[in-house]
Amino acid sequence: MTGSVGPFGIATAALWLSIIVLLPLAALTYNSFGNGWSGFWDAVSAPTAVDSLKVTIFVSVIVAIINVFMGTLIAWVLVRDEFPGKSIVNALIDLPFALPTIVASIVLLALYGPESPIDIHLNATQPGLIVALAFVTLPFVVRSVQPVLMEVDREVEQAAASLGADNWTTFRSIVLPTLAPAIISGGGLAFARAIGEYGSVVLIGGNIPRETQMTSQYIQQQIEVDRPVNAAAVSVALLLISFATLLVLRFIADRSARKEQESR
Repeated sequence: MTGSVGPFGIATAALWLSIIVLLPLAALTYNSFGNGWSGFWDAVSAPTAVDSLKVTIFVSVIVAIINVFMGTLIAWVLVRDEFPGKSIVNALIDLPFALPTIVASIVLLALYGPESPIDIHLNATQPGLIVALAFVTLPFVVRSVQPVLMEVDREVEQAAASLGADNWTTFRSIVLPTLAPAIISGGGLAFARAIGEYGSVVLIGGNIPRETQMTSQYIQQQIEVDRPVNAAAVSVALLLISFATLLVLRFIADRSARKEQESR
């Protein structure tokens, strides 16, 4: 048995991907050019659309950077340290995947909104957006780094320590190069997830144009004022940003895999 699914399996997979992914994307792209190329360009270059893209990209980059550091730290603690309740913490990491994002927005609004019990008011601010997006993107870096960290050869670290290397030198010279592809991949996935997020920011963000309006909220606004072509055009622009991010991640992953094969 070769493990190949054969022509029927390939055809089934292709059909399913076409129905679930390719056809909707093709329909979206077709609708985005409903007013021609000039209409598409006018929609994506409208000042409010550009401002929403700037806000979205800015907060998503900040969230990705935060996730790179905090996600790596959390993964390190979960792999290298033992403490009471570790299994519970490990399970909680995946909670943002299971929890409806609108619930996260409600919880964050109750905690950081106008009636905050801790007197911290982040509603209708960019820090509020960052907190909301950091919550929903938390698992990406953690789950990308965790399995790689589990496979790191501890004997090499011990050898470096025996030669006088301190913890930071050992991490920077031995561990970090191994983790770097996973960290970059997790950070990129967090960024791609954040730029398309809607549910977790819809309440706490405030939807203030040029300040806290995310592109997903701008798209909804265009639909509500009966401008579906404009909404489709901006959606395509957002899709292209996400797709470019995923292409870069794929390139990094392939390059890392080639280097690993060459080193064997």
